[in-house]
Amino acid sequence: MNFIRKIANQLSKDGDKVFYNAMCNLLEFTPKKIVFYEKAFTHRSLKKVDENGDPFNYERLEFLGDAMLGAVIASYLYKKAPKKSEGYLTQMRSKIVSRKHLNELGKGLNLISFVRSSISKDFIGDNIHGNLFEALLGAIYLDKGYVYCNKFIYDKVIIPYVDISKLEGKITSYKGLIIEWCQKQKKSYDIQIYEDTGNESIKHFSVKISIDGVQIAKGRARSKKKAEEKASKRVYFTLQKQIDLS
Repeated sequence: MNFIRKIANQLSKDGDKVFYNAMCNLLEFTPKKIVFYEKAFTHRSLKKVDENGDPFNYERLEFLGDAMLGAVIASYLYKKAPKKSEGYLTQMRSKIVSRKHLNELGKGLNLISFVRSSISKDFIGDNIHGNLFEALLGAIYLDKGYVYCNKFIYDKVIIPYVDISKLEGKITSYKGLIIEWCQKQKKSYDIQIYEDTGNESIKHFSVKISIDGVQIAKGRARSKKKAEEKASKRVYFTLQKQIDLS
């Protein structure tokens, strides 16, 4: 029995060492408390708790990392665009920290490879990539403080990806753009959503968008949000000349 326990302990130590080395390579600095990073990559499906009986998973770290990312990006934009309005700065920050962009960042760093979960990674939603990125930022802040967290965000987000001139022309929500345009042009906007399973076993949703009583486009997807965005994108390209000129 003692022999089996010794083997189990050694395997655990070896696994911890592999994870520690992987974190050093990812972070490009030496962590002080590896437990923060273990927590950042622990899925709630494991139902782990710490010594105080509190949940041991990445969700609270995700909240903290989201706040740190928003603060660093806000500071960067405030200094970089001194003549721009609050509305402009808010819009630019939203584009940088959009869920789509965060998911791309998480995928690029292959963060999901570190996840410990009782659920197959194939069945975890796409947003896991962005959630892990935010949780990692939270772990860095708790472990090393603001300076290290700020540097990591600059190295992984701002320097390689933030180009304000390109962001100004980037559309992050076609639905929001269409609604804003309709409001400015005093046009009525109507969106109809309904379930459209068809012959498929997986539930789908279909969306019809009408402007001033005329149906402009349709969209179909596995979630209401994606169906709305798909239909709105088609509306934009149908009316692009009018929208861009207004």
